[in-house]
Amino acid sequence: MNPFLQAAIEIAGEAGAILRAGYEAPKKIEYKGEVDLITDFDRRSEEVVVSRLRERFPDHAIVAEEGSRREAANARYCWHVDPLDGTTNFAHGYPCFCVSLGLLEDGEPIVGAVLNPVYGELFTAARGEGAYLNNRPIRVSSVASLSQSLVATGFPTHHRKKSANINYYWEFTLRSHGVRRDGAAALDLCAVACGRFDGFWEFGLQSWDTAAGTILVREAGGMVTDMDGKPFQPGARVVIASNGKIHSEMREIIARVSEQVAKA
Repeated sequence: MNPFLQAAIEIAGEAGAILRAGYEAPKKIEYKGEVDLITDFDRRSEEVVVSRLRERFPDHAIVAEEGSRREAANARYCWHVDPLDGTTNFAHGYPCFCVSLGLLEDGEPIVGAVLNPVYGELFTAARGEGAYLNNRPIRVSSVASLSQSLVATGFPTHHRKKSANINYYWEFTLRSHGVRRDGAAALDLCAVACGRFDGFWEFGLQSWDTAAGTILVREAGGMVTDMDGKPFQPGARVVIASNGKIHSEMREIIARVSEQVAKA
């Protein structure tokens, strides 16, 4: 197995055990913004992940959601870590959350591991080696049109009144079987990779939200681009992921709504 992926799997398992134990335990909840939560388990998970990565890969850079950083001059490799994606779900006892580790080589995603510890679902991928769910190969769906698809999106916890995504949500709702909003972008991308969702879009995500999911979708045969159709780079303003077959339709809707929003 790819040594980077093996490390990511082992570290995700250790962090996931912390989250699983904390799922039914009392939580210390704080606010980073109006509705942006952080719990003591976010911090515990991040401490474990970052310390293990530092031990194994001292020359790698690290970027993690809750503030942990390891700068490495001219680093070829950089880990992007979300120690608890779906904190609000976790805090409310909704079992849709995960730990996500993605590795970029010269800015390109090459390894991803995403673990939902409640359901015991481990999504993994390495460049050129395919995508897997609990060691079983996964592929994107074969749905050929948006009208027959189930898609997903997310809404920001910062500057919510300034977000125009409700306009996109409305259009996609009218033109598909429905839009789901589960509150964990890494898992949404995994759902595209394994065919549960046919597409996903969101605005303003951070690199740790998408680094692992991007390689998973691509290795499962799907597409991940920006609004212009260029290959998506984790941290870019807009992510559009799909099974590839409905990608053009998704981009057309997003472009059309963007034009309408700009004129409003």
